[in-house]
Amino acid sequence: MKHLFSLLMCLAISPAFAQQPALSIDATSYLLADFHTGQVLASHNAYDRIEPASLTKLMTAYVVFTAVKQKHISLDQNIPVSERAWRMIGSRMFIEPNKKVTVDELIRGMIVQSGNDACIALAEAVAGSEEIFAQMMNKEAERLNMRSTHFVNATGLPNPNHYSTAHDLALLATAIIRDFPEFYPLYSIKEFAYNDITQPNRNRLLWLDPHVDGMKTGWTKTAGFCLVTSAIRDKRRLISVVMGTESANARSMESQRLLNYGFQFYDTLHLYKKDEVLTTIQLWKGAENALKAGFNRDVYFTLQKGQADQLKATMEYKQPLIAPVRIGQEVGTVRFTLNGRTIETYPLVALEKIGTANVFGRAWDGVKLLFN
Repeated sequence: MKHLFSLLMCLAISPAFAQQPALSIDATSYLLADFHTGQVLASHNAYDRIEPASLTKLMTAYVVFTAVKQKHISLDQNIPVSERAWRMIGSRMFIEPNKKVTVDELIRGMIVQSGNDACIALAEAVAGSEEIFAQMMNKEAERLNMRSTHFVNATGLPNPNHYSTAHDLALLATAIIRDFPEFYPLYSIKEFAYNDITQPNRNRLLWLDPHVDGMKTGWTKTAGFCLVTSAIRDKRRLISVVMGTESANARSMESQRLLNYGFQFYDTLHLYKKDEVLTTIQLWKGAENALKAGFNRDVYFTLQKGQADQLKATMEYKQPLIAPVRIGQEVGTVRFTLNGRTIETYPLVALEKIGTANVFGRAWDGVKLLFN
């Protein structure tokens, strides 16, 4: 059975269609995506293999966060500093072999100060060696569908076999925010002091744009200046990835232009909440005659401004639906269309458990079904 219903009553959006200007970002590759829907709003060479530089530390952090969450290590745990970590080249937080340092301090040194030495110390604490830790990084990359990514170290130092894409880095940024909300605020810290040395966060947008609350900068001579950014306005979160710009200032400005474009010309609509009752469906041979149904997830859509009145949904549900029914059981589908084109289909699920009726109720419904 099909049922057409309008979404317009749910939407508060400007009816005027905003004409989009041509977008030109001065970067080797870039991508702008909506956090909730995953929809790509703008991109260029997003699947081209690039050197991730210190953006690698997003995955280093993901693996470390996982280890903390699984209680393999603890935030207040003191970590021994190996000579290899102490002598690590590049950006550093200046840990020393004979000076105590905790996991919490190392995480902050990795995120805020981009310390390569902190990355090595954390990798050795979690996996015993950086080489084994890199294998863990690749396992997580595979699980997150980062199909064009391969890591050989925890720092992002150049290596021909160490690569990613703007698309994959956006997936990783999304995963950090989604899976580790307790750690994500660390990416908004503007400075961190360790060993009597205070270093600022290299993400200039933390100072320039009050909506930006993360994430990570990167640079090598071959990679250029790179930046993954996340910003939130009016409960909408966007993620931008900008690779291969010419300067630290350029990566900030191009990232901000990309974010402004997404906020100005698109809207993210939170149409339905998880477990919200969307409809009731007739139930046969059950202890109740009607079943409450809805979605098993929040339903979001990202649309160009002015397209709300073109979004429709068609609900198709199974009939006859016969008890018993369990919570979460798929009982139909909802197909969303824009200008007549299907853009997404979600399962319609039971929001309650309903058992069978007594023998007389089942028999009576059986008779009625014969005539239906």
